[in-house]
Amino acid sequence: MTDSLSVLDNPVLTSLSGPHARFTERHGRVVRYPADVAPFLALPDQPDEAAWRDLAEFAGPGAEVTITAGVVTPPADWEVVAEFPAVQLVDDGVAGVEDAEAVPLGPADVPEMIDLVERTRPGPFLPRTIELGSYLGIRRGGALVAMAGERMRPPGCTEISAVCTDPDHRGQGLAARLVLAVAAGIQSRGEIPFLHATQTNTGAIRLYESLGFRVHRRPVFVVTRVGSLARV
Repeated sequence: MTDSLSVLDNPVLTSLSGPHARFTERHGRVVRYPADVAPFLALPDQPDEAAWRDLAEFAGPGAEVTITAGVVTPPADWEVVAEFPAVQLVDDGVAGVEDAEAVPLGPADVPEMIDLVERTRPGPFLPRTIELGSYLGIRRGGALVAMAGERMRPPGCTEISAVCTDPDHRGQGLAARLVLAVAAGIQSRGEIPFLHATQTNTGAIRLYESLGFRVHRRPVFVVTRVGSLARV
């Protein structure tokens, strides 16, 4: 299990080098998802000066970029706009189960999905994020009130993401049901479900642990503003 989870150390890089290679935009040693798919890019595990220069050329001076691999230190003149200490949790006995009320979501549902995300703030969900994997939702009275789906795909693993519930329908266990339903689909492919949460989101972490996930890593997501090319 330990070796198989090494792909989670730099999940954007391993996703874009593997199952999500069709989405890859590349400049030198830096890769990223298209801007309307996901806001993530990846550097090598131990970025050197050349890798930071590749990133500067790729994004352009003054651009803000989100880096998700462990703990990295940008060049001295790059402003760190924000840091988000997170936890990465992996399947440690999750009993995935299909849910009869959960319905597949497709491109026609994206406007409603974006509206739900904007009201609940589970993390980024963009117009083409749905292309990354399967998404399930629960509707009440025809309206989408909860959803969850698949995002990053390191080899042998799939991330569960966009877990959210309309405020008027919380406390009914909908998020837990959807996480287990998405996990069931991942497990049926012989893959390991994993997910991320900010360290301050203790309620979500407790929920995921109660479902059979365990904390695997504590990465820090860094949003940095690209500095001068000449000073990389």
